[in-house]
Amino acid sequence: MPGDSELAVQEPDRRSPGTMEDKRNIQIIEWEHLDKKKFYVFGVAMTMMIRVSVYPFTLIRTRLQVQKGKSLYHGTFDAFVKILRADGVAGLYRGFLVNTFTLISGQCYVTTYELTRKFVADYSQSNTVKSLVAGGSTSLVAQSITVPIDVVSQHLMMQRKGEKMGRFQVHGNLEGQGVIAFGQTKDIIRQILRADGLRGFYRGYVASLLTYIPNSAVWWPFYHFYAEQLSRLCPQECPHIVFQAISGPLAAATASILTNPMDVIRTRVQVEGKSSIVLTFRQLMAEEGPWGLMKGLSARIISATPSTIVIVVGYESLKKLSLRPELVDSRHW
Repeated sequence: MPGDSELAVQEPDRRSPGTMEDKRNIQIIEWEHLDKKKFYVFGVAMTMMIRVSVYPFTLIRTRLQVQKGKSLYHGTFDAFVKILRADGVAGLYRGFLVNTFTLISGQCYVTTYELTRKFVADYSQSNTVKSLVAGGSTSLVAQSITVPIDVVSQHLMMQRKGEKMGRFQVHGNLEGQGVIAFGQTKDIIRQILRADGLRGFYRGYVASLLTYIPNSAVWWPFYHFYAEQLSRLCPQECPHIVFQAISGPLAAATASILTNPMDVIRTRVQVEGKSSIVLTFRQLMAEEGPWGLMKGLSARIISATPSTIVIVVGYESLKKLSLRPELVDSRHW
């Protein structure tokens, strides 16, 4: 599935007779059919609900990927319990306030996605081609906005009582500051500026592109593959939305496994201030071996599963709710 900061868009492919799309004749809602005001209002609300539910696992994944070996946590569940005991629920939401600014990139993502689909439609009517080209293009746009936000929020995620995890340490007591910690955010921003200048906010930009563009490219074909296989296995009466809800997480898990090595490298480049993807890879291999490239994978899959289900089902529902009033009666679902 597209990255934590991007909104995935699930749409059925038009294929030969006998596939699930033909059986159910799913109508695709395109950009020109939408009431844009409803689309953005409902979209922000839906994305925020997803972020609240999966953010703790995003934080855990980041810490697992940055730690050396198993020096602090032995896995996803162990990290969850230890963070909860040490810092309470607020500890699982460090950096959340800053991370919510990625809602902007999410809306830019869906806008660019839909407009790119419309542009590609002039050259190809294949839904798969339109989706793949639009998905890759919008990852570039979204990451250009998201990386600076990610850099700051990741350093906030590293703040904990006791041993320092990241390059920067917030000054003062971490206790009692809760989720909303403007002082901590300003402190981290100042430290990044002093250490790296403005370029520090785009540390890991190339690594992010190398993570999320392939992730989107891998996600789409696997999504269609799983959906087609399920359509053959399940009774014809089974609603198409069921295939979407199951295929989305399966595709997300597959994409996560294939792209997790680059995600680990991206996180280390951004948090540890490294300047070379190749050197970061070599150091990781020397210190932890091939298994180091799979760090944080379970947390990544856990965080991706509920968000993918909600996105797959929710995005289509969002588009139906956002249909222009004059088109509502002409559509049959």
